[in-house]
Amino acid sequence: MQKVHIFDTTLRDGEQVPGCQLNTVEKIEIAKALEALGVDVIEAGFPISSPGDFQSVVEISKAVSEPIICALTRAVKGDIDAAAASLEFAKRKRIHTGIGASDMHIKYKFKSTREDILKRGVEAVKYAKKFVEDVEFYAEDAGRADLEYLAQMIEAVIKAGATVVNIPDTTGYNLPHVYGEKIKYLKEHVSNIGNAIISVHCHNDLGLATANSMAGVENGARQVEVTMNGIGERAGNTSLEEVVMIMRTHAFPYDTNINARKIYPTSRLVAKLMNMPIQANKAIVGKNAFAHSSGIHQDGVLKMRENYEIIDPHDVGIASSEIVLSARSGRAALNHHLERLGYELKPAQLKNAYEKFLELADSKKQILDEDLHMLMGKTLTSPKRIETKLVEVVCGYPLKPMATVKILVDGVEYTTSANGNGPVDASYQAVNASVIKAKVIKKSLPVLREFLIQAMTKGSDDVSRVNVQLEYKNKVFYGFGSDTDIIVAAVQAYVDGLNKLI
Repeated sequence: MQKVHIFDTTLRDGEQVPGCQLNTVEKIEIAKALEALGVDVIEAGFPISSPGDFQSVVEISKAVSEPIICALTRAVKGDIDAAAASLEFAKRKRIHTGIGASDMHIKYKFKSTREDILKRGVEAVKYAKKFVEDVEFYAEDAGRADLEYLAQMIEAVIKAGATVVNIPDTTGYNLPHVYGEKIKYLKEHVSNIGNAIISVHCHNDLGLATANSMAGVENGARQVEVTMNGIGERAGNTSLEEVVMIMRTHAFPYDTNINARKIYPTSRLVAKLMNMPIQANKAIVGKNAFAHSSGIHQDGVLKMRENYEIIDPHDVGIASSEIVLSARSGRAALNHHLERLGYELKPAQLKNAYEKFLELADSKKQILDEDLHMLMGKTLTSPKRIETKLVEVVCGYPLKPMATVKILVDGVEYTTSANGNGPVDASYQAVNASVIKAKVIKKSLPVLREFLIQAMTKGSDDVSRVNVQLEYKNKVFYGFGSDTDIIVAAVQAYVDGLNKLI
């Protein structure tokens, strides 16, 4: 298995996104996450660009030890001096220097000649080599460069000491087969190419960054320059998670050192600290990447995940696939969620529930657990053995809360009073006392695992909705209640849960 090195530039190219700038503490947090993820190289910044960027490279160099810490420069001695100084504390260090390789850049950006640009590139590598052994050279805009001139440049900088040669598709212009052929050409026409690692750095202006990077790898590149979530200049860079999982999914004869189970948490950390939400349909890490809404797809996934998923969500650090309930969902999906919530329906009950579910789904974009609890409260029409007749509560500072509850159990009336830590606890203790007297629960009482109060709309006189989760003999039961009086709603919810339990 050949190794493909992962060069992460989230903290350099990724941070160039407007509004995504990070402070030093945030950069260190991301750098440590990238180290745990298993990246080989962290491009920590562009030290000459600002004092803050310089200091970030210094502090990242101190904070992480496993990855190579890389600092970007132009082919300018002052840039290289700053980079070398910023890397003083790095355990493993690399200077990344370079210059434009396309005639577009040579003529209009540098207003120079091919010969002069070639000389400046070689001199930059030789100068950087005085400070570090590991020097990477980037031939900017290589995607649009003349092939013969590009090969001449790459051969010259490797001779000057470059250990890695970066062939960027800076503008995201190339088609995958064109970019792949460019890498293949360099492999075949640069006499000393075996003395350096070929690196690919692709942008996503035409949505081809990942495809181009993989074409580069298939033709001999052994380093891929990426960012988490594909963030970066303009339309972004090659996405780390996409490249890694393409290699794993297709079982190529090469792989990375990435711990894929840390992909999702690292993705979320970067999105949070950079304040850059991930698009819902983003491959691998988008919230819809493992979500299924169509009834046909849901049924297929529930029968066998591989019917519609080529990646196990656990492999990238996601807990599970998501079966999203909507008007497009089928009975299998509804039954799946009801079973998850503790409802075991017979075929006739499921048919009735599904009809009511479709009515609700037509009026809502997505059905949540709370909606299902309410739906079940209306759908399950079996006789209720316990009914609430009276709830009276005395509470307030400095009184100890006391509740009196009157319930009917199988038609027999029970009235009990109890104290508690609050009005709800007191009410529940009173219900429990009556249930024990009625002997409808023969052993231990259920454990209250969840208690949720929600206002239906707003205002102090609003109707309150209470959901409770009861656990009994390793099974979970949900209860629902609603009333303008929160305590009454709470008792209704508890009794509803008990009815389902017994």
